[in-house]
Amino acid sequence: MEYLPKDPAILVSSVNMLLRDEEFDTLEALCYNFGTEPDDVKRYLFGHGFVYSAEQRQFRPIGYDE
Repeated sequence: MEYLPKDPAILVSSVNMLLRDEEFDTLEALCYNFGTEPDDVKRYLFGHGFVYSAEQRQFRPIGYDE
């Protein structure tokens, strides 16, 4: 993968897979590799109904843990 996908569902799936399979230790390392800022990814996905859980190292639907 040379770039992060633009489609929110595919982006969430890709980021979560890369973190789960330990391709990257942190969201920051993943974003650095793809030339983007973690806050930009978090903001974009928050706008599409996802929030980042640092504890779980994954994006989850807003309200999932409530």
